Amino acid sequence: MKSQYREFTGLHLPSIEKEVLDRWTAQKTFEQSVTLREGAPAFVFYEGPPSANGMPGIHHVISRTLKDLVCRYKTMQGFQVKRKGGWDTHGLPIELGVEKELGITKEDIGVKITVEEYNKKCREAVLRYKDKWDDITRKMGYWVDLDNPYITFKNEYIETLWWLLSELHKKGLLYESVSIQPYSPAAGTGLSSHELNQPGTYKDVKDTSCVALFKAINQGPATFLFDAVKGLPSEDVFFMAWTTTPWTLPSNLGLTVGAEIEYVLVQTVNPYTQVPVNVVLASALVSKYFKPEGENADFSVIDEKSKVLPWKKLVSFKGKQIEEAQYEQLLPFAANSPSVIEEITPGAKPFRVLVDGFVTTEDGTGIVHTAPAFGADDYKVGKRYGIGILTMVDREGKFVEGLGEFSGRYVKDYKNQEGYVDVNVDISVKLKKENRAFRVEKYEHSYPHCWRTDKPILYYPLDAWFIRTTALRDRMVALNKTINWKPTSTGEGRFGNWLENMVDWNLSRSRYWGTPLPIWRSADGTEEICIGTIAQLRAEIQKSVDAGFEFGGCKKGAADLQQKIDRLLADLHKPFVDEIILVSSSGQPMKRVPDLIDVWFDSGAMPYAQWGLPDVSSNQYGPLSPENFFKYHALNGKTGAGTASFPASFIAEGVDQTRGWFYTLHAIAALLFDSVAYQTVVSNGLVLDKNGNKMSKRLGNVVDPFATIESFGADATRWYLITN
Repeated sequence: MKSQYREFTGLHLPSIEKEVLDRWTAQKTFEQSVTLREGAPAFVFYEGPPSANGMPGIHHVISRTLKDLVCRYKTMQGFQVKRKGGWDTHGLPIELGVEKELGITKEDIGVKITVEEYNKKCREAVLRYKDKWDDITRKMGYWVDLDNPYITFKNEYIETLWWLLSELHKKGLLYESVSIQPYSPAAGTGLSSHELNQPGTYKDVKDTSCVALFKAINQGPATFLFDAVKGLPSEDVFFMAWTTTPWTLPSNLGLTVGAEIEYVLVQTVNPYTQVPVNVVLASALVSKYFKPEGENADFSVIDEKSKVLPWKKLVSFKGKQIEEAQYEQLLPFAANSPSVIEEITPGAKPFRVLVDGFVTTEDGTGIVHTAPAFGADDYKVGKRYGIGILTMVDREGKFVEGLGEFSGRYVKDYKNQEGYVDVNVDISVKLKKENRAFRVEKYEHSYPHCWRTDKPILYYPLDAWFIRTTALRDRMVALNKTINWKPTSTGEGRFGNWLENMVDWNLSRSRYWGTPLPIWRSADGTEEICIGTIAQLRAEIQKSVDAGFEFGGCKKGAADLQQKIDRLLADLHKPFVDEIILVSSSGQPMKRVPDLIDVWFDSGAMPYAQWGLPDVSSNQYGPLSPENFFKYHALNGKTGAGTASFPASFIAEGVDQTRGWFYTLHAIAALLFDSVAYQTVVSNGLVLDKNGNKMSKRLGNVVDPFATIESFGADATRWYLITN
């Protein structure tokens, strides 16, 4: 009997695969696998949106293989498995790439290039490699609908994000606050906690650390210390405080001690100047700075080459005994003078000893140099004591003018300057010469870096908008326990621990290409509106025009008024959206707050935004709400968008997404829909390069999947990745 199957000699998999792919395309095999199962139970899959501003790498093949295996298997079991593709098109990855191409920095936008021109370049860049991504998708045999993808820069997608944000605003879960947040000077924007915890963001670095000497003032709670040093070679008293960020010292306004920690006053000599000094530090840390053989040694014989300092304990006391003690400013300049502090924070009382529970004796000196502008604990204790705030570093990461020889210098090497000199070293050297440093050395520690620029972040006081995720922490933890995690340890450990310790979501981004925050506010901040739909914005614009406000070429009575409004609403990005002025209920003009939103909100909202907002004109379920969002889509017959499209039955991405897409999906679903966003999640390990680093388009260390598939075939490549 004649065989039904072709016989191959000298099997060449890549050639055979090309024939198979051509047959699939001609016969619309994937499309039929979906349409022929219309009416069958749904197996819901969400595609995590990649960014097409760079070429795909071999690491993209592994997660797509996992997705494809599961979706094909469920199709073979009789489920209808729709797979809508998507593209992530906003945010830092795009902007930084465009800046590099144009040879500009963030500071040049609006100066050398208009915001409109810049965003046009970003729009052109986001899908530059879409054809390549579509090609690798086809060649690797990954079945997903690329003909009708969701694209995050589209108006209908942004509108859905606005609606979600307006729902959060109604629930009191969207708020503005000034607080200390991670900030990337190299990228020019604040970052969220989940961005700060992407793989590889914490790097081991060697920084200059300095134990600075703050000169106490002989009055109030400190007088007993001066009584103890009467008649000694030096009758001055210094508080010792350790810092790994000497650049924050010009912004110092306080010193913090632990109330019940035991401190000692020690008579000794400065190791750099051999000048007699009396220093205060925690008793438990004396051995860190003084050797046993130096105790009660002869002070009359001081050998500058000796590594053993003479020292003597003079008095012991609890930290609470020196609360409110005063000291002299360590690094006084014109920019941080008392008059400047008073101008910034009227009534402030700086340069005092404070007491708080965050102080420990695990390292340092047991006395914490406190600069409220650059640390969350510092900010809280500084606010409680009213010591004021000084921000002597601008948002580019360099010192402000008026700081003497340090003016205008970058506190870290943010610009890859040739011959960059570390200002932290120079500050420490200055303190050494002035008898204000007790120890300066390199200190190796783990420090957070920007997830896109790889440059160190700063903790910085930012006026930002937050999602109050902590309000539903317990619910998010409980919902997570219902998710089927593969492996289980990722859900219980890595993701579960993250939820237990999460902070409110910093939503604000000070950039240009992204989803604008849809909040308009009066100049005095007393009135605001959060826009949820384009129709609502159109109605509010009409109110503004009727009230006599003219903007964007729109004015009352203009013959082409509606056309001009249409022009403004044709693109919801900057700069057009910022031209819109609304009117408050009391008649005040309201301008949009300038922030964009975190790009991770874009992708985390895809279960809803991929469909756009439903038509609610029937009013069958009342005003649009999270409770009826999918009901309206089902009522309108939106293909794939009905009640059965949420939550996902299955998603899969790399384990790094526990701090990214997995988290933002979970947070939005829990906050607004009181639901999980996905029932089962597979988190695969990361594909590493030959040096053990995560593969990344940004780092340029990826293996070309086209070459691999061309040489070995898609099946061999897929199976190799899965079995490893």
